[in-house]
This record gives sequence, structure tokens and C-alpha cells, in this order.
Amino acid sequence: MATEGARRRILVLGAAGRDFHDFNVVFRDDPDIEVVAFTATQIPGIDHRRYPPSLAGTLYPDGIPIVPESGLGAVVRSERVDEVVLAYSDLSHEQVMHLASTALAAGAGFRLLPPGSTALHSTKPVVAVCAVRTGAGKSQTSRYVAGVLHEVGLRVALVRHPMPYGDLEAMRAQRFASLADIDASHPTIEEREEYEEPVRRGIVVYAGVDYADVLAQAEKEADAIVWDGGNNDTSFFAPDVQITVADALRPGQEASYHPGELNVRLADIVVINKVDSAEPGAVEDVEAGVRALNPAAAVVRVASPVRLDDGTDLAGVRVLVVEDGPTLTHGGMSFGAGMVAARAVGAVVIDPRPAAVGSIRDTYSRFGHIGPVIPAMGYSVDQIADLEASIAAVDCDAVISGTPFDLARLVDVARPLRRARYELAEVEEPSLRQLLESHIQRWKTGPPA
Repeated sequence: MATEGARRRILVLGAAGRDFHDFNVVFRDDPDIEVVAFTATQIPGIDHRRYPPSLAGTLYPDGIPIVPESGLGAVVRSERVDEVVLAYSDLSHEQVMHLASTALAAGAGFRLLPPGSTALHSTKPVVAVCAVRTGAGKSQTSRYVAGVLHEVGLRVALVRHPMPYGDLEAMRAQRFASLADIDASHPTIEEREEYEEPVRRGIVVYAGVDYADVLAQAEKEADAIVWDGGNNDTSFFAPDVQITVADALRPGQEASYHPGELNVRLADIVVINKVDSAEPGAVEDVEAGVRALNPAAAVVRVASPVRLDDGTDLAGVRVLVVEDGPTLTHGGMSFGAGMVAARAVGAVVIDPRPAAVGSIRDTYSRFGHIGPVIPAMGYSVDQIADLEASIAAVDCDAVISGTPFDLARLVDVARPLRRARYELAEVEEPSLRQLLESHIQRWKTGPPA
């Protein structure tokens, strides 16, 4: 326990995103609190850095160390931590309590910050798109919502959940209006997956580290803000409408992951996605789970058809499937859009796992549930090289890419490539578009209520 008059010592558990935001909003300027460290997990290579003084503020002239979460108990003891604060997402409820038990056993308290204490308030209307799990379909929903708002004449800024895996000072507040803007930021593959498609559609994307700065910049050019969440995190901005995306392929998980369950409970609208590919009864199970948690929410079912770009016929052709990395890793899926497309066209999928090299091979070892697909991992130059080498090592005749970014812009595929893309498709009324209409009309005539 902190002695009388001493600053309370806090350790923030994170994954380079929510942790920095919570610090900036809640702890940075509090003279009674000392954040002694952040921990890092989920993403390779984001530990053994420092949160820089320029972002940490005047109370932290040397910045704040970022250490591996694997040493949680030792750090609590060595740094005499009073309280551990959890600040990252897509954890099972069981995993949350394992972290809590580790902190408690080492002598610290354990806390979750309420979303109202960390949410920034905008002068513009905010539609927040959150989810139950990583890979549920937030990005396609965010693009769809942005398109609806744009069609009625509103200027839209899409603000993406942070992915600050590089130079934190350089990434303080980022704006992407072109592919050249994205390239100039030297992004990871995960960043490309989230930024490229909306930018191609003319949507300006914002991201960064300090979301007060990000929001202030976005408000200068937008009539409405669309929050595009990461993983299953809650919104950094107080929403006028919260949409939570649930996955019909993963029934039951709406009530078993953090903060996915929280997002269901906070939702104004719950979108049950992928109803076109779910097992019989799964959609009804998800809806029943949602309504048990939040009977007041409007529930809409949508399809997520996979569209394969034009190209050579793949029926009977030996193909390698490359999928979105986060969906497979901490999202827990064994396959994604690429595999769905391969099966639909009758391609013969070649198992790439025996040919994987370096960090891609290590990813299979760490995430044993991944199926016969290559996760598009690329958090460093070396990992991108491993991805390219792993693709080259597979004996196949074509490649299907289910990752949202243009794989051929970054790695040499050396074989015919066809991209598989998910898009949101309305299948019932009232549709998501109709549920948004009353809000849109109010925003066009005045400030949000």
C-alpha cells in the first residue's frame, strides 16, 4: 500500500493502444498517481520501449518503461505496485481473472476503468462500431456506416483504434487520405489492413497515440465521426450511437470475452454478422445471448458474402490461402475470407504450415488453432521477409489473399493472385441503414443531443 503522502503506484497492462489512451486521459496529469510501467502482449516487438516524455507529460520527464506482461508478478513486487489496471482487449473472462490473480498474489490490487471515465466527448456526432470479438466484421460495418453518412451529404472522418507499434512520437496524430500517406508512415501489415480499403473509397482515416489530438484534428474536417474499433475494445469517444458487431460463427462468445460482453451491454444496435455462412441455429443462439444481456438494443442480421476479384479460374487449382493476421491470432479463428472463397470456387487448398519459416513458423507454434492458411503477419521488416519466404516455399499454382490490404503491393507473390473480400450485405428490415436514419436526420439539422 502507498504510504501517506506518496503517489499511488500503478502498473498498466496493455498491448500498445488502450493502455496509452487510458494513461493520457485518466493518469497523465494526476499528481497523486505514478504509473511505473506499461506491460505489453499480443503484438510482437512492442515491449522493451519507452512511452516518451513528449507524450507522458511533465510528471514523467524520463518517460515510462514498457515491459513484457510475462513478468507481471515480478514487476509488481520489484516496483512496489499498489494497483494493476487492465487496459487491453479480446481476453476471455477466464484470462482476465488469471491476470487479476497474478496481480493479487504479488500484492497489488486489480482494476478495470469504467468506459465513461476514458471516453472523450466530441463536438460532432459519433457512431462507434465495436465488436464481440476480433474478426467479427467491424471494418466492413464501419465502411458501410461511413458510406451511409456520406450518401446523405455528411463529411465523414473514420477514426481507427490505435496501432502504435513504431515511433510513438511520430505517430501522435495521423491522417491518411491517400495510399501515399499510408506508405509514408512505414506501417505494419495490420495498419495497412485497416487503412487501405477505406482510403481507396475516399474516406479520410485518422489514428495515432494521443486521441484528444486525433479527435481535435478530425473534427476540423468532419460533420460526423465513425469510430472503427480494434479487437473488441470499447470506444475511445462517447458515442451518440453504438453499434456492436456479433459473429454468428462464434455463438456464445458474446457473453464470454472482455470487453465484448461490455460492448453488447452498451449497444444501441447489435449487428449479427455472417448469417449467410453460420450453422443452423447459431444465429438464433447469438440473438438469444444478445437479448439476454441487452433487451433494449435493436438487433439486425446481416450477411457477409465473400467477393473474389476477377482473375483466372481456380476450380481444381492448387492454391495457397493468406488470411488476416489478427483474426487468426488473438481473434481465435482458424480461417477467414480467403478459405471461404477457396471452398466456394472449388480450389484445392495446399497446407502451408510445413513450409513456414522464421516468425511465421513461430506463429503457428504459438497459435495452434490456425488452420491450413498463412497468417499475414508483418509487424517488422524481418517478419514481412519471413512472410514472403513462407509464401514462396509453398508448392502451389495460385494464391488467394483474404487479408484486407493489397498483398502484392508489399511482398512478391510470384504466382497468380486473387483477392477475397468481405462486404456487409443487408438481408432484412428494419435494416442497419434504416436504424441509422432518424439519427442522421437529426445530425443534419443540428448538433447531437
